[in-house]
Amino acid sequence: MSLWVIIRISVKALIRNKFRALLTTLGIVIGVVAVIVMLALGRGAQEMVKENISSMGTDVLWVRPGSHNSRGISGGAGSVNTLTIKDFEAIQRECPSVEGASPTAATMSQVVFGNQNWNVRVEGYNERFLRLRKWEVVQGRFFDDRDVRTAARVAVLGQTVVEELFPDSQPVGQTIRIGHLPFKVVGVLEEKGADMMRGEDHDDTIIVPYTTVQKKFKGGVLYVQAGIVKALPDRAEYAEEEITELLRQRHNIQAGEDDDFDIKNLSEMAKVLDTVLSVMTSLLAGIAAISLLVGGIGIMNIMLVSVSERTKEIGIHMSIGARPSHVRIQFLAESVVLCLLGGLIGLILGMSSSLAICELLGWPFSVSVESVWVALLFPTAIGTFFGYYPAHKAAQLDPIEALRYE
Repeated sequence: MSLWVIIRISVKALIRNKFRALLTTLGIVIGVVAVIVMLALGRGAQEMVKENISSMGTDVLWVRPGSHNSRGISGGAGSVNTLTIKDFEAIQRECPSVEGASPTAATMSQVVFGNQNWNVRVEGYNERFLRLRKWEVVQGRFFDDRDVRTAARVAVLGQTVVEELFPDSQPVGQTIRIGHLPFKVVGVLEEKGADMMRGEDHDDTIIVPYTTVQKKFKGGVLYVQAGIVKALPDRAEYAEEEITELLRQRHNIQAGEDDDFDIKNLSEMAKVLDTVLSVMTSLLAGIAAISLLVGGIGIMNIMLVSVSERTKEIGIHMSIGARPSHVRIQFLAESVVLCLLGGLIGLILGMSSSLAICELLGWPFSVSVESVWVALLFPTAIGTFFGYYPAHKAAQLDPIEALRYE
């Protein structure tokens, strides 16, 4: 028999019991939907992490002071003052794998404009901020080297701050009060959105020269809280090594002594998070695939019932010349068609559900090749595996006994 004839006969046999066939495929449908949704959500989470890391700037390193240890008790990273402005000037000047560097300083403060006020994080950087953080100014300008050197009271606002302080007016050129000091708004940053890892709003910030934060809010301290370094493309690991060697020399740290600073490589963090999410996605998809096995057991059960109901029909086919292999192929084809039908329905419902969930969560949605393979290959394999025994049992029937069956 040709493949087309086998499929046509299988479809006719299934149509005779439409409702039962539909219920039988339900287990496969649920299994495929569950696997596709898990894969889609896993990929969406991975894309969100990548976008989140990318929003901080690619090949970025964060340099922070080390920890203070007193009588065996560690104060944690940043508990001592070890980094200076000169350190970051040296990193910029002497590390060949570094594209740019900036000391950072931050404080929380109340900001006021007219009758509007907002409590916001004020962050200080140098004029390289836009390149370091991969950000753009959509209105006005960013402050320059002169503003940094003179500790100018100029501010660039995030979109959330603009919405809170200037609901009905343009912010550029206006004077706001940060704490008790007046600042001129010179620019507005593009919208970045939320930080998925820390749950913070990137746009709820005001950027000013780091020297301004140091002198106006920190009392002119010489040490800095931290610093940000942007490495040349694909040179983050080399930059980390160069910075470590340079700071150890500048801080007179001897061989065998611990560093008094800490370097966080965002590229390495992204790789670790990507690996963790991939493992979690595979684990969840594997758990969801168990429902496919349950659906396969349901297929076997129904096919055994079908063999019992159609025993006389099998006897008639064999008596007019059908071979056991023909009967086996026929029942196996019915099982595979049932599973493929469930796979196609599950593919449509799974993609629709994944799209709806991703839209609800605000995650990126992408159709993966794996999802299509799951919808086509898994049901085919399950239909073949769980349908073989009922098909083999049908092929082993004695034609004479089958014809006598009532």
